[in-house]
Amino acid sequence: MAGVYSYLPLGILVLRKIENIIREEMNAIGGREIFLTSLQDPKIWQKTERWSDKTVDIWFKTKLKNGAELGLANTHEEEIANFMTHHIHSYRDLPAYLYQIQTKFRNETRSKSGLIRAREFLMKDLYSFSRDEKELDKFFDKCAGAYRKIFKRVGIADRTYLTFASGGSFSKYSYEFQTLAEAGEDTIYLDEKNKIAINKEVYRPEVVRDLGLEKKKLAVRKAIEVGNLFKLGTKYSTALGLFYLDERGQKRPVVMGSYGIGLGRLMAAVVEVLADERGLVWPESIAPFRTHLIELRGGLGRDLYQKLSREGVTVLYDDRKVTAGEKFNDADLIGIPWRLTVSEKTVKKIEVKKRSSKQINLLTYGELVKKLL
Repeated sequence: MAGVYSYLPLGILVLRKIENIIREEMNAIGGREIFLTSLQDPKIWQKTERWSDKTVDIWFKTKLKNGAELGLANTHEEEIANFMTHHIHSYRDLPAYLYQIQTKFRNETRSKSGLIRAREFLMKDLYSFSRDEKELDKFFDKCAGAYRKIFKRVGIADRTYLTFASGGSFSKYSYEFQTLAEAGEDTIYLDEKNKIAINKEVYRPEVVRDLGLEKKKLAVRKAIEVGNLFKLGTKYSTALGLFYLDERGQKRPVVMGSYGIGLGRLMAAVVEVLADERGLVWPESIAPFRTHLIELRGGLGRDLYQKLSREGVTVLYDDRKVTAGEKFNDADLIGIPWRLTVSEKTVKKIEVKKRSSKQINLLTYGELVKKLL
């Protein structure tokens, strides 16, 4: 159905590599991984007035056999704030940074643009718990830095900009990371020199002025939101009873932040930015395989496949009984970084072509391994 997608073997390899990159960068800034439930108790969400469809219109709701109502989580601010009331009591318990990589469900009115706006999708959501706004700001900047590293590792950093945006039902304002792409559903006003943008939804004179930007220097561009950062303050902690005792023994609300990345959407953004007219062009960091080995008539493909595998080089081995043209077209379509071709014409050498280049080289096995490793 619209907005619901299954991942095939090559796709799941890409998704898992994106997941691992995100996990590494979240761990590097002190994040600790957890896994919260998808089934949500309305009582928790009613405390923040976000159970009502008038406030949040993307709920999937269902019922237990006894008639009790439940929701499928579209995000987890309420759930984790309630969860942390059992784990945060004193200033000594702070700060804390917890994240998960888990399926979210959003009953979008109009699901469109493939993986860019889906109804069921994998998301990394991290939540920060701080003593005060100063501590929140410090981690907020650190998380933004981690996001930049993620976007660099997946190959889209040079087209991705920090963007001032609406906070929706989460907070008054937020920051997003937006990647320039014609397939994007967002319009941003971009200052390329200062590398900051404003989402159309909050583009007003006072916002431009507050950010120290000049209207005449802003370019109108289409973009895909690939990450978001919210300073939640004490909205959720106060509503759900998440307090701590400070050094003087005074009771204070925990200051929260939330930080999300949709994995499928990030995958789609990479495709939109890097693909060409022939097909996909995966960066090596998230490609399903490092090499795509094509065996033509008389080639020693299996021998090369086994040798490379022993070296730790991942290989997609195409030994199908189809034409060379079909194999080459499929290689371009799949977009694996290195295409290796062996045939009776190459003799003891391997024809090597990088997917992002037109240049073709004939290399010995030793030369190939040196290039790859």
